[in-house]
Amino acid sequence: MSKILVTGGAGYIGSHAVVELAQAGYEPVIVDDFSNSKESVLAGLRAILGRDVPCHHVDCGDAEALRGVFRQEGNIAGVIHFAAFKAVGESVQKPLAYFHNNVGSLLTLLQVMPEFGVENLVFSSSCTVYGNPDALPVTEATPTKPATSPYGRTKQMCEDIVHDVSGASSNKLRTILLRYFNPIGAHASAKIGELPLGTPNNLVPFITQTAAGIREKLTIFGDDYATPDGTNVRDYIHVVDLAKAHVVAVQRLLDRKAPDTVETFNVGTGHGNTVLEVVQAFEQASGQQLNYSIGPRRPGDVPAIYADATKAETVLGFKTETSLLDSLASAWKWQQTLG
Repeated sequence: MSKILVTGGAGYIGSHAVVELAQAGYEPVIVDDFSNSKESVLAGLRAILGRDVPCHHVDCGDAEALRGVFRQEGNIAGVIHFAAFKAVGESVQKPLAYFHNNVGSLLTLLQVMPEFGVENLVFSSSCTVYGNPDALPVTEATPTKPATSPYGRTKQMCEDIVHDVSGASSNKLRTILLRYFNPIGAHASAKIGELPLGTPNNLVPFITQTAAGIREKLTIFGDDYATPDGTNVRDYIHVVDLAKAHVVAVQRLLDRKAPDTVETFNVGTGHGNTVLEVVQAFEQASGQQLNYSIGPRRPGDVPAIYADATKAETVLGFKTETSLLDSLASAWKWQQTLG
């Protein structure tokens, strides 16, 4: 049973990846500083898996603490690196925090991994690396343009760092970069899901909190974009589908099937939906009427982006399975468990 270190494993995507790894026969080990997650997630994982998942309360930017995890666990076959701040809007307000945490934690990890002979890395990247693309859908060969937010810049920088480190003759790092689009939804058990601390930065938890009466209304940031209804277009992928992509990527690295030291894959549905389409789909999936209004554009948002997911399907054999309606229904079911 291969042991996989999952940084940020108590977070939204990380916790779902932990479940999929465990159910695929791997032994996940969580590293999380709980700066943007709650320890209650561990109880949710226990309820789904019927056992505790090892968890180290460690900041990935702390090299000595990270070394302690590698020493204690031993025989780590690979790492999935999720640990990062992830809110576009917040990154505009707090750029230094984003550069320090997102870039710094990767640098520390890449410093520590070779000390323990760990060569396999799946890196949590983002479609924000494409900036504001000239053509849609974006493929992995789409040129990366200037990022529209500090968050996007951190992901561009991290990808550059991985390429440079992998290209060094002294290094044996083998990495798969997964460029996520917009993860939504929750595990079918409703034991884990998106758990924003404070005001949500993502659309769907804001929708579900508004439907639950926690928020007075949903604000849609701009309706004057050059899109079918004037609202932003995004590619919404169910979080469990996204988690399964990580299992496939890990297996590809462990099987030594990757021909290059760095491979890049878009992980999305290949289809874009406007914000208003998501609102209407949620109302259909939940039976709830949403109170929403149109506000000004939000700094850092690109008008539209969605994936060409062909490469992931042909090379990884990965394809999303969950519809937008089912994804939103799972998000609502999760919200209802939160009260």
